[in-house]
Amino acid sequence: MLTVGFAGADPLKDEIAPTGKLRVAIAISPAGGAFWSNKTESGGYAGVPVDLGKEMAAQLGVPVEYVVHQNSGQIVDAVSKGTWDITFLPRDPEREARMSFGPIYEVADATYIVKAGSPATNFQTLDQPGIKVAAVNNTTTMRGAIAHLKHAKVTGYQTYDEIFNLLKNGEIDAFALSRDQLNAMARKIPGTRVLDETFKQTVTAVAVPPNHPLALAFATKFMTDAISNGTLRKAYDNNGLKDTPIRTATK
Repeated sequence: MLTVGFAGADPLKDEIAPTGKLRVAIAISPAGGAFWSNKTESGGYAGVPVDLGKEMAAQLGVPVEYVVHQNSGQIVDAVSKGTWDITFLPRDPEREARMSFGPIYEVADATYIVKAGSPATNFQTLDQPGIKVAAVNNTTTMRGAIAHLKHAKVTGYQTYDEIFNLLKNGEIDAFALSRDQLNAMARKIPGTRVLDETFKQTVTAVAVPPNHPLALAFATKFMTDAISNGTLRKAYDNNGLKDTPIRTATK
């Protein structure tokens, strides 16, 4: 177990775990990747954020509790309600105004998957009037797609599952998400195709509610150590990401 090195543990625990538990906000989806978590057959949860939250709680010496949401936008909307203490989610300027972020631990390329039979082969042929593009509602990828596409219509949906079924049934033309997740989706829906271009890079980072300086300092040191000492690599490997390199950024 890592040693964090804060002299006063009680003020830190009062701020980062005011209920006596570390409440970790996670989003549930079969999409996979370094952000999404999923529910296990035993009724528990699995995912990179699940493993990181468990290790963080162990360092603090408190139990861990997972607070489940459908997407990252719901986690952001809950920050003012005080229902979670720590999270790991995609970061963008809008979210930076609502919470405090620590180190980035994933950099992902965002693109589009197109439905079976689609004539779209690149961004130019996709961005046409009447084209329906889906994204997970109120996410950094959705905001990026809206900014990127000038003619196609971007519509937000609450869950990955809903969009998956719409794409499978040909009811939407494309879905905006990270390339790794879309490549996995393409294997499940014959005839779909992931476009080669990238319209933005999505960065995922640890985050705490605003005005929590002790919590932010702890989370920052935790993630810095996790990246360097193999904790993050182990979390990736435990959650189907053994072939995924860790890509980090400073901001």
